[in-house]
Amino acid sequence: MIALTATPCFFMSSSIYKEFIEEREEILKHKWIESEKRGYDIGFDTALIDWIMKHRTKWRNFRYKKKLNEN
Repeated sequence: MIALTATPCFFMSSSIYKEFIEEREEILKHKWIESEKRGYDIGFDTALIDWIMKHRTKWRNFRYKKKLNEN
C-alpha cells in the first residue's frame, strides 16, 4: 500500500499529470485570448470546449512529433 504522503509526489511526477498540466495551460491561454477578443470572460468551460474543437488534435500531434524527435 502506498502511503498517503507519498501519493502527491508520485502523482505530480507522472507523465500523465504533466501532460494534463500542460494542456490546461494551453486552455487557459486560449481562454485569455478569446476573452480579450470578445471583451468579457468567456469562462473555463466555454474555453475548454472551444479549444478541444479547434486546437487539441493539432496540439497533441505537435507534442507527439516533438517527443519522437527527442528520442
